[in-house]
Amino acid sequence: MDSVKPAILTVDDDPGVSAAISRDLRSRYGRDYRIARATSGAEALDLLDRLTLRNQPVALIVTDQRMPAMTGIELLAQARERGGTAKFLLLTAYADTGVAIAAINDIGLDYYLLKPWDPPEDRLYPVIDDLLSDWRSENPESTVVVRIVGHRWSEHVHELRQFLTRNHVPYKWLDVEADPEGQRLMDAAGVDPAALPLVLLPDSDPLLSPHPLEVARALGLRTTAEQQLYDVCIVGAGPAGLAAAVYAASEGLSTVIVEREAPGGQAGQSAAIENYLGFPRGLSGADLTHRALAQVTRFGAELVLAREVTALEARGPARVVLYEEGGETAAIEARAVIVATGVSYRRLAAEGVDALTGRGVYYGADATEAAQCAGDDVYLVGAANSAGQAALNLAKHARRVVVLVRGPSIAATMSQYLVDRITATENIEVRTTSEVVAVGGTGHLECLTISDRDSGAQEVVFASWLFIFIGAEPRTEWLGETVARDGHGFVVTGPDVGAGWPLERAPYSLETSVPGVFAAGDVRLDSMKRVASAVGEGAMTVYHVHRYLGTT
Repeated sequence: MDSVKPAILTVDDDPGVSAAISRDLRSRYGRDYRIARATSGAEALDLLDRLTLRNQPVALIVTDQRMPAMTGIELLAQARERGGTAKFLLLTAYADTGVAIAAINDIGLDYYLLKPWDPPEDRLYPVIDDLLSDWRSENPESTVVVRIVGHRWSEHVHELRQFLTRNHVPYKWLDVEADPEGQRLMDAAGVDPAALPLVLLPDSDPLLSPHPLEVARALGLRTTAEQQLYDVCIVGAGPAGLAAAVYAASEGLSTVIVEREAPGGQAGQSAAIENYLGFPRGLSGADLTHRALAQVTRFGAELVLAREVTALEARGPARVVLYEEGGETAAIEARAVIVATGVSYRRLAAEGVDALTGRGVYYGADATEAAQCAGDDVYLVGAANSAGQAALNLAKHARRVVVLVRGPSIAATMSQYLVDRITATENIEVRTTSEVVAVGGTGHLECLTISDRDSGAQEVVFASWLFIFIGAEPRTEWLGETVARDGHGFVVTGPDVGAGWPLERAPYSLETSVPGVFAAGDVRLDSMKRVASAVGEGAMTVYHVHRYLGTT
């Protein structure tokens, strides 16, 4: 989405002067800045409050000094007390130059300009050009679209931050207990602390404790499909789903992807994918996802976000994907469906984990969590590549990272290059034959109980962070009984479909027990569980879709 325009606020009680200054500013800066007008100090302060709640950064306030109810300097003093980083320009007569000079020290006035300012090309624009240039240099976050105000250990805050991070939406997080700006915004919105989080977006009313779907809609992200019927509907936007979308759309198939959270899947959270062909220095999961999305968009595939698919139906030649819409069931019809929903980390069976999930206990880890761990001790459960990559990333921020492994070593389950790097990293400790059996804390994680699997001895350690990377559970419950799966929920394809196949021809190698429904990536039984193989399977399903569509 487009970045928000910073605002320039003009204040003058003379309607003619107000119109003139606004006209001159709009002609020069209207393309990159929103020009807002007020005709009194009180109106200007009210407008500043509303702009703040709408997450509209104010770059410059241009005000006349001589106004009856509130002078320009009095207005700027109150604006300074409200926070913000706007530059201040005072329009004044020669007789008021003394108070203007004093205001440079008293309230941080940036510049004063004698009226009239004609011609603006010579007297006004050069001054404002310099002020705006300085403001942009001092405010690199001016393109931030969203602000979240909430409690550090809130599960809901964590969910929203992950949603924005993984959808590449810039945001600023404000801890209401530690950040004065967070407290100020909460007070300005009239929100009770118990009702947080508060989400502030440009040109939108504040959102109080919203679902990610509400945030997606407010940001203008697509949350509904545009067409009645597609050639192919892809469920899941991990590497397999994105690859399928690129190949399908580039080959002329009308394509829609439905994703319940954010593009990238588990791979999208990876700090470094170092064994992916063509990237000798490696790349992050977020970077890979961003590149893939650019291709998906360029070829014209649709991406529907924040929608959890609930069922799959066959209606004659159509394959119908169902999801919830405002308490009712909505449908996307397609001639073929590709199931690419990937897997989730398996839940840790330890006492107290469910109550503290999102409050110090997390499944997976991205850059958001890693940066918050600065100077702390971090515990991580898992021994596969995803765990190794996360440990290395967390070690860049944390004081110490302790990797807890149930088995005798990490070498049997982790790629050797990761084992070597973990061994060489001084602040990573690997504890083998160890498992977490309980967690505890009031409101957030405070301690872990670790058990030695050989001796049975238990140890309680203080900890605020536990990241879990264990097992793989496929997201396939929505497929119902029509699509064959194994006992763990992985989708059966090709020759493994066996009895019950309804057509004379054999199922294609990535086709499920329902003709025209295909599976790719980690969700499929006996898949390789690697990014490269998921991408390959995603591309391969499109080949099978073409063959299927050619026979129907």
